[in-house]
Amino acid sequence: MKLLALTTALRTVAFAAQADVTVMSWGGAYGAAQTEAHVKPFTAKTGIAATMVDSDNPATPIKAMVEAGNVTVDVASVEYADAIRLCDEGVLEPIDAASLPAGADGTPAADDFLPGAVTECGVSTDIWATVFAYDTTKFPEGPKTAADFFDLTKFPGKRGLHKGAKAVLEFALMADGVPAADVYATLATPEGVDRAFAKLDTIKKDVVWWEAGAQPPQLLADGEVAMTSAYNGRIFAAAVDEGKPFQIVWDAQVYENEMYVIPKGAPNLDQAKEFIAFATSTEGLRGQAQNISYGPPRKSALKDELIFKDGKTVMGPHLPTAPENMVNALGSSFEFWVDHDSELNDLFNAWLAAN
Repeated sequence: MKLLALTTALRTVAFAAQADVTVMSWGGAYGAAQTEAHVKPFTAKTGIAATMVDSDNPATPIKAMVEAGNVTVDVASVEYADAIRLCDEGVLEPIDAASLPAGADGTPAADDFLPGAVTECGVSTDIWATVFAYDTTKFPEGPKTAADFFDLTKFPGKRGLHKGAKAVLEFALMADGVPAADVYATLATPEGVDRAFAKLDTIKKDVVWWEAGAQPPQLLADGEVAMTSAYNGRIFAAAVDEGKPFQIVWDAQVYENEMYVIPKGAPNLDQAKEFIAFATSTEGLRGQAQNISYGPPRKSALKDELIFKDGKTVMGPHLPTAPENMVNALGSSFEFWVDHDSELNDLFNAWLAAN
């Protein structure tokens, strides 16, 4: 009996030692921020080893893993529309909102998270934005608006744009004068789609297309483009951490929630849930906002008047959710993209391939 008990105990210890959490995120400044705010503190607090791995878009490999029946990732960071779509497709584990901790001020999680930040299979980690930015050494006085991005006469030089339909078509319509409130109604019509592509036609020959979030700051730094669309946190990191002469233009920003999800069949399900509860606590969300300029989706994480980076940089004005940055902002519609993603990306790729 003693031998059996010892064997069982050893097996339990061996299992616990193997119960590491693998988190897949987007790499670059974003992955680094999550590593500092979530991965390292989680291990320090729980003793559960956590590892960060990178992907250009985690939604794609985790779906392939689930379909192949070979899941090696426990937690993934995905865009909101992908979290909804993959949940509907049965690719993700459900997450019980009741399992999430209350805010630091005692507010229940259901009341503390901003509307829409907790879904059946995902919990928001931050509110980020696609913006555009420019090199101030090339344009000391501007640009100021989305329309300026398309003005090659007033602001000559190459443009960087994400190689995909999402946030590009919306940006083109707003630059063409469509109010943010009307963008998705417009884009839901053939005429609206044509209008977006017609606007893109005006700069197509001068566009450098990027696919990974780390590319836009590098394109600016290398002088390959004069201005580029980008994820706001990547530009912030280049400007503040590296001293690059980059300036964000918030006009026509497209913002959305980023979500932590668990792939169906994750090898360490219980530890994955524990990681997400830790990472999306008040402290975890505030910690991420201290490392990259994305807005926390919990009210309790925003109650401190100032969130600092390295005890110096005031983060508030750099967040997409700062009131002054929301003047002409568009919340990305996950409903629209769940319904239209394949169709519009097929049209985008056909347009891209055409002369």
